[in-house]
Amino acid sequence: MNRKILLTSFQTWLPHQKYNSSDDLLGKIQQDDSYSASLNFLRQLPVDVSQASNQAIANIKSLQPDGIICCGMAEKRDQLTIESNARWEDNKIQTSVNLDNLVAKLSKTAISHDAGKFVCEGLYYHVLTHLQKTQSPSHCIFVHVPLLTTANISDIMKDFNLILQEIGIE
Repeated sequence: MNRKILLTSFQTWLPHQKYNSSDDLLGKIQQDDSYSASLNFLRQLPVDVSQASNQAIANIKSLQPDGIICCGMAEKRDQLTIESNARWEDNKIQTSVNLDNLVAKLSKTAISHDAGKFVCEGLYYHVLTHLQKTQSPSHCIFVHVPLLTTANISDIMKDFNLILQEIGIE
């Protein structure tokens, strides 16, 4: 059976940003048709927690993916980071994915426990909460993508492809 993965990215949000590295990464992934899983893209979500969450959850309801990889840009980080949890007000929720096992297979990716207190964390929180409330078997992670450069793109692509592979068989 062909497993379905939903991948999301955001628009830029600050005037100096010419691109969003998470969206650029998904653009590169979208050009590659060699994946065994069926990849579904929801790119350039608005930088608004409510709008982004509503669009993502509507796609989750219609697609019913096996895995969800939400992506956002982290300008100050220098490697991929996978968020362990998301907070909203006084609430905290964790991903069901075993991140220790996942990251052990990756060379340039770390686990983060701080999704950033912005639209990334809001989206992640609302998607995880939706999956929990609906008792969905879907797995979800949030990946923060650093600025992409000629020096790091190869390692980032390699690790992200391994993440796709693992989430596709999770």
